[in-house]
Amino acid sequence: MRILFSCLAVVVLSVAANAQSAWKIVPGKPQTPWVADVNPVKPLPEYPRPQLKRANWQNWNGLWKYAITAASEQNIPTSFQGDILVPYPVESALSGVGKTVGKDQALWYSTSIALSKPSGTNQVILNFGAVDWQCDVFVNGKKVGRHEGGFDPFSFNITSYLGKGKQQAIALRVWDPTDDGPQPRGKQVKKPEGIWYTPVTGIWQTVWTEVLPATHIASTKHTPDVDASQLRVSARIEGAQAGDIVKFVALDGTQPIGEVTVPSGVDADIKIENAKLWSPASPYLYNLKVYLYRAGKQIDYAESYFAMRKSSLVKDAAGINRMALNNKIMFQYGPLDQGWWPDGLFTAPTDKALLFDIVKTKEMGFNMIRKHIKLEPARWYYYCDSVGILVWQDMPSGDLGGNHWDMRSGQVSGQNRDKQRSAESEGYYRKEWKAIMDAAHNFPSIVSWVPFNEAWGQFKTKEITEWTMKYDPSRLVNSASGGNFFYTGHILDIHHYPDPQMPDPEVFGKSGQALVLGEFGGFGLPVDGHTWQDKNNWGYQSFKNKEELLQRYTRSMNDLKKLIPLGLSAAVYTQTTDVEIETNGILTYDRKVMKMPEQTLKQLHQQLYDVTVK
Repeated sequence: MRILFSCLAVVVLSVAANAQSAWKIVPGKPQTPWVADVNPVKPLPEYPRPQLKRANWQNWNGLWKYAITAASEQNIPTSFQGDILVPYPVESALSGVGKTVGKDQALWYSTSIALSKPSGTNQVILNFGAVDWQCDVFVNGKKVGRHEGGFDPFSFNITSYLGKGKQQAIALRVWDPTDDGPQPRGKQVKKPEGIWYTPVTGIWQTVWTEVLPATHIASTKHTPDVDASQLRVSARIEGAQAGDIVKFVALDGTQPIGEVTVPSGVDADIKIENAKLWSPASPYLYNLKVYLYRAGKQIDYAESYFAMRKSSLVKDAAGINRMALNNKIMFQYGPLDQGWWPDGLFTAPTDKALLFDIVKTKEMGFNMIRKHIKLEPARWYYYCDSVGILVWQDMPSGDLGGNHWDMRSGQVSGQNRDKQRSAESEGYYRKEWKAIMDAAHNFPSIVSWVPFNEAWGQFKTKEITEWTMKYDPSRLVNSASGGNFFYTGHILDIHHYPDPQMPDPEVFGKSGQALVLGEFGGFGLPVDGHTWQDKNNWGYQSFKNKEELLQRYTRSMNDLKKLIPLGLSAAVYTQTTDVEIETNGILTYDRKVMKMPEQTLKQLHQQLYDVTVK
């Protein structure tokens, strides 16, 4: 046994050594401190879906083969150009490739995975956290299906495509037109400059498989109702048969506190007595166990969690609507968070890196993050839930141009403020927005949806906003942050750089919407040795040193504090970190330098929360 163990250890070490020699980070760009912890044998090994967790799974991150071909190529290449480290996008340094693809080319992936065809009626589900943008999946040379969407997770049942042996060939064809197409793509452009960044193509979140029964829990939905002291639950069951039932058990730690059993696809409520309410000060999470039964026999099981919290508007003594958490007015203040990395672009180098930004934001005294023009991996939201930080979730924009941006709240404009999108463009937006809301619904930290930013691809604003409000009435909807205003949604949100401003409370204070400053600041400070490029870095207003920056920021906090008693509900400072040539971050892009001290920021921010609102 000891000899066998020694041989196995030698094999593992040999595989790791070979993987390390086959992969090298592309030089020339800043690196975060976590690069040294990236394991090319199995990067990002953590279970990727905390809201539907299972024990029987396999992670397929690691070195795959890649090829870049003409976009017209539809057949799996017979030869490949080298190795790519999945799940880092091909343009990133961590991928080991660092090449741009573009609309005229296709990116191909290939790997062989050790996976036998399951016995009986069990099924193998191949899961992708995210692939940007159009993705065709092949198993053993046969096309399984296509997914279009750069931010939402998706899955394919590959059972019938598996061969008899223990090795299965997986291939992907990815096509991504970036800003040459009408699809949601966030801040990616083919020619990065200013606030626009490097393209991201291909796999950028974890790839994994699960072996599940033919009838299994495909997804769950849970929505807290604080006023009624209950949790509404439902489950979508794949392959459901008449008589199948789902049991939800809510637990406080390990102690069951309530349960309900319902037929597949039916909503039900679990009473949560004396609920521990979730907040940034007390981010309490309950556990949730989900069982699937047929004829009294358990056939599937998954674990999840939930929190009891309410996001709503509450009128103050002056009759102005304020944003509230758990029926109490709470001033929400946080950074604009792009979620970009100098070494991984869309993909954090490690799970610790993913957590770092959230913890650091909380340490700086912010109670909110505006997640800007990007959907993060599920683990990012799990950490927000656990650490206790509110999230405003943007829809990634796309199909920009063609409409006028009127950023002055209340001004009537005769110009085209809503873009006339094609049916194809509208379809891409609607499909992905719904998929994003579905994927992120169960995360209690998300308290507001933001369908549009400024006038970027903004279309049919009232219709989209009202659909969003109806689809998820448990959250606030900020229809167009800093965009063209149509008096719809819960929030009136202006952008004003660099100084804090707000919509006139005398005019808009009793309009029924909360008044918000969705972006301000943008104070730039390039730090030598920690910039994306050596010169021509950019900020909304640039400073020469940390002392000047802190002095200016302190002045803005004093100005912001004066607006809160007038009716301001929330504010968003640009931004958490530098991103490429944009040096507006409190942290440098490589996360190695804090431009202002955490403790000083925390003290400044606490003064905002201490303002009395009656």
